[in-house]
Amino acid sequence: MEKLRKLSGFHDRGLLEKARLYLTRKPLPSLEERKKYDYEFATSTSFHGVHNIVRTRSKSRKALWMTVVMGSICLVAWQIGSRFANYFSWPTTTSVVVQYVENIEFPAVTFCNLNRFQTQAVANLSAIFFLWSIVSGVLHLFDTRETFGQEIKDFLQGNQNFSIKEFTRNNGFYLNNSTLLDCEYFGEPCYPENFEHVFTEYGNCFTFNHINIPAKRRVSASGRGLSLLFDVKQAEFTDDPALGFVDVGITFAIHSPKAPPRFDGLGISTPVGMHAHAAIQQVKTIIQEYPWGECKPNIKLQHHKLYSTYGCLQECKARHIQNQCGCLPFMLPGNGTECDLDKFYNCVSPELYKIELAGLCTAGTHNSTCPVPCEETDYPTTISYSTFESEKALKFLSTKLKKRPEYIRRNLVYIDIRYHDLNYKMTRQQKALSVSELLADVGGQLGLFCGASMITIIEVVEYIFTNFCWMCVFLLLKAPEVPNWNTTDQNAQTHKRRIQEC
Repeated sequence: MEKLRKLSGFHDRGLLEKARLYLTRKPLPSLEERKKYDYEFATSTSFHGVHNIVRTRSKSRKALWMTVVMGSICLVAWQIGSRFANYFSWPTTTSVVVQYVENIEFPAVTFCNLNRFQTQAVANLSAIFFLWSIVSGVLHLFDTRETFGQEIKDFLQGNQNFSIKEFTRNNGFYLNNSTLLDCEYFGEPCYPENFEHVFTEYGNCFTFNHINIPAKRRVSASGRGLSLLFDVKQAEFTDDPALGFVDVGITFAIHSPKAPPRFDGLGISTPVGMHAHAAIQQVKTIIQEYPWGECKPNIKLQHHKLYSTYGCLQECKARHIQNQCGCLPFMLPGNGTECDLDKFYNCVSPELYKIELAGLCTAGTHNSTCPVPCEETDYPTTISYSTFESEKALKFLSTKLKKRPEYIRRNLVYIDIRYHDLNYKMTRQQKALSVSELLADVGGQLGLFCGASMITIIEVVEYIFTNFCWMCVFLLLKAPEVPNWNTTDQNAQTHKRRIQEC
């Protein structure tokens, strides 16, 4: 160890010696040469005001110009610092542009009956209401244990192989010629076959202009779109008013064909006996990525072609439930094994509470599970209502449908969905300050207060670097020889040992 320590000290000393020999090969300029270099720099630099300090002989004028130059340097330093602070606060601006077009893509519209199941289902299954509360709890948190605890336990014992998915599909709202009495899109008839089935919190729902159609549907004139006449069949309603199901009619959601329908707070309800006029407008929103905005452009969804916060939250819940319960609720996207009633009650429902309480699936900010999308298309809708049946229309429909006037008033819903104008509004979030604008601003402040440019900065850097090199050479020439620290330490230890012996 002692030999290694000596070799290390010798090696370090050799490096310092080499550096010293290398730097001292060039002679150190004399004091006169250094003063001449400083004077030439001060008189030739493009930094305004410095040559006035050097050339003037009046002390008062020299002090004045020195004050002016130092004040300008302080001001420009303050201005540049504020510019950088503003840039790193990531400011943004928002622009709104209305773009008029010859034709525009028609959105997807998902229709649901406010009645979720038919009367025959109640006759076969008395537990219909608690059953649906378990199913809808996947999308909306609902505590089934306190309200239906004993009823659930009794039902689970007698229905081990019960499929909620098939029950909902077979006994929920259906769309055929008896419920869709009339359908017209842009002057052309449409049929139940043009709608795609989808599960929502309202059970069976049906989407017009879904993503699987061969070509996109577009409209080329405002005031024309989709017109539908529904028969809700109120006599088959089973929803219990004690649970808050008191409405009758059709609810619909307007959304992008590539995004899942969302009814929570966004569904539009139309009561029976009314004609709903829905005037829609397309609004595109573009949000900057972090740190200017809250979006992340590289996030992709596995089961949705278009990223949306709602779709992302659905997939997040599906992943957690799949991992913890080994099954997947049919209302969430995925290809896992369907959860039976026992799994719904004993695993899915507690896991949903855990997801909510622990914040496992969050949305909104860039560091959340589901940040906002960078591009989003919404369809804000203006709704107006009128009484559907006039006296003449009531007689006409009664004869055509072979239904009594009371039945028509209590069961028919008429819905018109049309574009208000052939335009779309684009709301774009933009960077308020780019790098080039920052450099231009900094250059403007340097030119305003100091008359400096990039060339001036290079001159100052060159001057500082030259003086630094001269200072290093001066210190190396005047520095004492590097001591042998190992020898000194060893002598100190020997001296200490002699003192102890004495």
